[in-house]
Amino acid sequence: MRPILLAFAFAVLAWMLVVGDLVRRHRPAWHWYLIGYPVTVYRVTATWRKVAMLNDLAVSRRPPRGLLGDLVVKGDPLRPMTPRISFPRATRMGLSVTVRLHAGQTPATYMKAADALVHAWKVHAVRVTSPERGLILLTAMANDPLQRPGLATAPTELLSALIGALETGGAWVMNLRLVPHWLIAGATRSGKSTLLARLITQLAPQPVALVGIDCKGGMELGLFAQRLSVLATCRREAVAVFSALVVDMQDRMSVCRSAGVRSIWELPDKLRPVPVVVLVDEIAELYLSDGTRESRAEAEQCSTLLLRLAQLGAALGIHLVVAGQRVGSDLGPGATALRAQLGGRICHRVNDPGTAEMTLGDLNKDAVAVAQSITAEERGVAVCTGPDGGWSRARSHITPTDEAVATARKHAAITPALPAIDRALAVLEGESK
Repeated sequence: MRPILLAFAFAVLAWMLVVGDLVRRHRPAWHWYLIGYPVTVYRVTATWRKVAMLNDLAVSRRPPRGLLGDLVVKGDPLRPMTPRISFPRATRMGLSVTVRLHAGQTPATYMKAADALVHAWKVHAVRVTSPERGLILLTAMANDPLQRPGLATAPTELLSALIGALETGGAWVMNLRLVPHWLIAGATRSGKSTLLARLITQLAPQPVALVGIDCKGGMELGLFAQRLSVLATCRREAVAVFSALVVDMQDRMSVCRSAGVRSIWELPDKLRPVPVVVLVDEIAELYLSDGTRESRAEAEQCSTLLLRLAQLGAALGIHLVVAGQRVGSDLGPGATALRAQLGGRICHRVNDPGTAEMTLGDLNKDAVAVAQSITAEERGVAVCTGPDGGWSRARSHITPTDEAVATARKHAAITPALPAIDRALAVLEGESK
């Protein structure tokens, strides 16, 4: 009888392992709630005191009997007090713990201990935030949610694009009405071009004008030329396009002033000009010069005109999405001034720490360290800023080139015309002949 029961027990155990593996692969959320969460809760509660003491999160209480100052009677040891934590609360793919700080403690100490918590709890990552004074929120992710991000959904509205998925499982949305200008940094094959293709795919069905600035001969944005109202393929053309946009911006100011409003969104529909999204594929091509007088003049013009568009364009329906492999002070003071006007930031894997610092350093130092940890295998993974001023890891949806080109071709008929820019380019072409 005993061998039969033993064989039956082994059969049940094998069946549970097989079923558990299937559930983990096909229903990861179910597997987390049923198995992963209880196990992780045990690790959190069992290891918290030891981790807190080893990483200087605990404070020492002075014994009741002592002499003057910090002199303690021999034989009365100091008693370490670990911070109080809440019971771990389950999230979709992780858990969160609230910690009450002792007097004098700061979140920086917990940020340094994040790696220790990762190893003690055996989770993918631990995020440290401070929702209010005196409290720390530790958010643990059981696995990397960006390895296989699902297709998130988000409400569709004008100038809003569903880019990908956040590490929290939510939708990564680029809303140009909320954050009008964006800076995208990323090395070659980091996912920057994929992100731009995804953005164009999302904006193509909307009644907006897309202006492409691709000074690499149009190799990247030229694929979507049928949906672009204008495409500049060299710096001379870019100067003409920016100059025409500045003139158009001044015309929009006059319309708003005459109507007694402060933005085009307060105008009636019949008076509202079409929104314009300017996509700059490589900012370095606009700012760097070869040393000649003409080249320096063009670079200075691009710098000045781009800065004017960034400073005044948000309320007038002119939005900038500026991308580049290298964003640093070596591009000139104009690049630093422009960076200050681009409130939205996206940083993929970069080749130098200066670019990550330039992209995210003025917003959050912790985001810089996370951006520098992105590996070459994590194509499409980036650190992005949110409208609330925080930051998050995210991954853009992979949009195949043929799909993006087909979408641009499908909506080519609704491409708005920009006559002023067309005339400026025609004049430039006539001068070059």
